[in-house]
Amino acid sequence: AACRAFARHGHSVVGIDNDMRRQFFGDPASTAWNRNALERDLPGLADTRWVAVDTPWGAPSDEIFLGRLGDAQLAFLPRHGRGHRIAPSEVNYRANIAALKQIGATDVLSISAVGGLREELPPGSFVVVDQFIDRTHKRDKSFFGRGLVAHVSMAHPVCSRLGDHLEAALQAQALPHARGGTYLAIEGPQFSTRAESLLYRQWGASVIGMTNLPEAQLAREAELCYASLAMVTDYDCWHPGHDAVTVDAVIRVLLSNAEHARALVRSLAGAITADDRGGGCACRRALDHALITAPEARDPAMVERLRGVAGRVLRSS
Repeated sequence: AACRAFARHGHSVVGIDNDMRRQFFGDPASTAWNRNALERDLPGLADTRWVAVDTPWGAPSDEIFLGRLGDAQLAFLPRHGRGHRIAPSEVNYRANIAALKQIGATDVLSISAVGGLREELPPGSFVVVDQFIDRTHKRDKSFFGRGLVAHVSMAHPVCSRLGDHLEAALQAQALPHARGGTYLAIEGPQFSTRAESLLYRQWGASVIGMTNLPEAQLAREAELCYASLAMVTDYDCWHPGHDAVTVDAVIRVLLSNAEHARALVRSLAGAITADDRGGGCACRRALDHALITAPEARDPAMVERLRGVAGRVLRSS
């Protein structure tokens, strides 16, 4: 339903599959329902195909699934590749975000499974993430660099407009949720130790995952509206009564959350269709005052490389 709403609003619609649990718990825990639902549950979806998209940062995780709904093109990119063959540290996040930008995406909604770090966020609850703590250390986190330097603001790292829609949909469905919460991104692929989990709780983190960063950072540099909805499947390993996460328990919560997520997507349709604020969203002007390298000092090769993600400001500077 949300895909149809975005389509009616004139946008390309993109989802990023966070099928991380399959890597650890096997095929039964796969969250590939998200990708499969796009192919199966959109009446009127035509001209479906997988296409390769090349970027200056290499190939994205996989081909992009495209379809046509009325006059709008829909797209889906499996973050870990079909079959979940790419670990969180090995995902080419720059290529993924650049590919989405190149095909015309404007709004990105990431729905991901996470561990809960707060007592009040039990398995089965949802968090509309509004902050991040970055504990990753192996990933390329910016499109910019030597030859053209930029510093975007990450003070408010997600799109509040999309967050408003998510909160309203959660309330309408009467689902347990929190508006606002800090997502702590670890490098992985291992889960954290109990000492780390307890430390992250002291830091005030709400949930823990492996993929939202540098994704959110790169989306901001690409001037894409980005929102993260975290689905809590377990208590990580800090909780004395839940320190042994079982595959059966995780799968049970994932399946329940998957149904809730479908209902949320359906309920978002009307609100997104009626929202005329997208064009004026600050996310889409994130680079207005970010470029610091003087025009005469910019490396022409770097400028050319960046045109796909930063062409709006490069044309005007």
